[in-house]
Amino acid sequence: METKSANKAESFYIAIILYKSASDVPSYQPLYQESFVLIKAASLESAKAKALNHSKNESVSYTNENEETITWSLQQVVDINSVLDDDFDSSEDIVDLYTRHFRNYEAYQSFEPLLSKEQFE
Repeated sequence: METKSANKAESFYIAIILYKSASDVPSYQPLYQESFVLIKAASLESAKAKALNHSKNESVSYTNENEETITWSLQQVVDINSVLDDDFDSSEDIVDLYTRHFRNYEAYQSFEPLLSKEQFE
């Protein structure tokens, strides 16, 4: 007997994954990276497993131009949800994938570098 998930076509999910940079340099200020990853899976549970596996594989260490070792690692898988519009074959120019809501614009502005005009080195 086949399971329901074997009969179900795969759908697209969005995973929001938060990474954190670290260094042994005392003056180093951590940098966070929020990634939106598109995942094709047969179920939300399968998408969660794929997101976790992907995010763990994205951990990396490297030496920057100042000879400092920088390490990026998984901080948290923030959310995984179905995309809002799974019809990528449509003739539309725009496809809504994910929406989130918040109440405090000032807090959002304070951590969003593109809004605060912060320059990264």
